[in-house]
Amino acid sequence: MRRKVNRKITVAADAKYQSETVARFINAIMWDGKKSVARALVYGAFDIIKASGDSVDPIVVFDTAITNVAPNIEVRSRRVGGANYQVPTEVRPARRRLLAFKWIIDAARSGKGKGIDQKLAAVLMEAAKGEGPAIRKRDDVHRMAEANRAFAHLAW
Repeated sequence: MRRKVNRKITVAADAKYQSETVARFINAIMWDGKKSVARALVYGAFDIIKASGDSVDPIVVFDTAITNVAPNIEVRSRRVGGANYQVPTEVRPARRRLLAFKWIIDAARSGKGKGIDQKLAAVLMEAAKGEGPAIRKRDDVHRMAEANRAFAHLAW
């Protein structure tokens, strides 16, 4: 029997910035279907980035942060002959973006004290500079893949 073909879900571009990536990020940050709350958080973070000085464009900061955080390679478990191996594999572009979103959101949610929009703005600005917890997470994943490079021949 043939496998079902996965259809790519198209997301309408975000109304304020006309960016599909921002629309997907809003969907990723959303909890319990409360899109208006998620949209307000992301736009609030973008306003904080804009007000941070140097009249920086928040979309440029956002795109740079996503590009910097996105991993090129990750490890996946593969069972061969009764043993589990961590096999380094290249990451597809859609998953690369999803992991970047996830790590940025997790880093923003983990902080204490400030509002989520302030923490999200701080994480995005740090990631755009190439530092912060989201970048550390990417580096950990790359380090793990490098350590398991001996098992790269098991990739399927």
